Amino acid sequence: MQTRRGVVETPVFMPVGTQATVKGMLPETLRQIGAQIILGNTYHLYLRPGHELIKRLGGLHRFMNWDGPILTDSGGFQVFSLGELRRIDEEGAVFQSHLDGSRHQLTPEKSIAIQEALGADIIMAFDECIPYPADRAYVAASTARSGRWARRCRHARREGDGAALFGIVQGGMEPDLRRRSAEELMAIGFEGYALGGLSVGEETSLMYDVMEYSLPLLPEEAPRYVMGVGTPENLIEGIARGADMFDCVMPTRNARNGVLFTSRGKISIKQARYREDERPLDENCSCYVCRHYSRAYLRHLFQANEILSSVLNTHHNLHYYLHLMASARDAIEAGRFGEFRREFHARRQNVES
Repeated sequence: MQTRRGVVETPVFMPVGTQATVKGMLPETLRQIGAQIILGNTYHLYLRPGHELIKRLGGLHRFMNWDGPILTDSGGFQVFSLGELRRIDEEGAVFQSHLDGSRHQLTPEKSIAIQEALGADIIMAFDECIPYPADRAYVAASTARSGRWARRCRHARREGDGAALFGIVQGGMEPDLRRRSAEELMAIGFEGYALGGLSVGEETSLMYDVMEYSLPLLPEEAPRYVMGVGTPENLIEGIARGADMFDCVMPTRNARNGVLFTSRGKISIKQARYREDERPLDENCSCYVCRHYSRAYLRHLFQANEILSSVLNTHHNLHYYLHLMASARDAIEAGRFGEFRREFHARRQNVES
């Protein structure tokens, strides 16, 4: 995937840097462990410190000292997450800030303007994230409105700066509505396409079904992005169904809660059985944490509520995710992704209890 700040090899996982930082990680460290592109968030950066301030200070890349590509989420999912604090109509979304209760309106045009001010390399169209479960009439009305918003985003987009605009396929769990949404977006024309409205409480099998019938609808020559997904298993199964891009807070949030990903499954480092365990987290992992620290030490840091616990745990989890994507790319290039996928699942069936 060619961006104005360089090539991104896919499939790719994007660490989430919601508020102009990937929690606990220096930008230099992210580069060292293989991060190619990171994600920022329109809603949060608009509220604090403000997109106009970031623009005056040289844009998001300079502000956070990251010279690689940045994708910004439109803010639609965060507005959806506010529940009763927001109201959605044809114009956009009116919401109360979770910080101070102040009232704001986010429209397709304003979302694009904020993302342009931030200087993102990939800008997402503003859409409504549909909850699950939801009745068909609501899903149909919401999907149609997101389509109209997508056209407004395309018209609002300032051309010529080299940033890419991605459209977001909605439609809930309804195959015909997903198809209709995809066809409408392709008729408008975007540089890439995403699947939204997944990982919102649906069963994993249903998520895979939506990927199965939605991803082939999208053009092969454009990046295909599954938003907000997910577990290592979700990523491998998404790749198998044709996805190129992923993001999720799971590796960073789980790290802060003491849940660590390994080649054989998850470990909850807070468990007492690791109190005297001299082994690394994952003997198959080459990250700095696994080369220098024991499970016993990582448990001690977590139990003592030390800041270093979050730093080391986050480093390991992100390294695991990024290395998994690099391994998947190598397997695809070698023509053995099917074998790689089978081996991945076989190893994780031996997860420690």
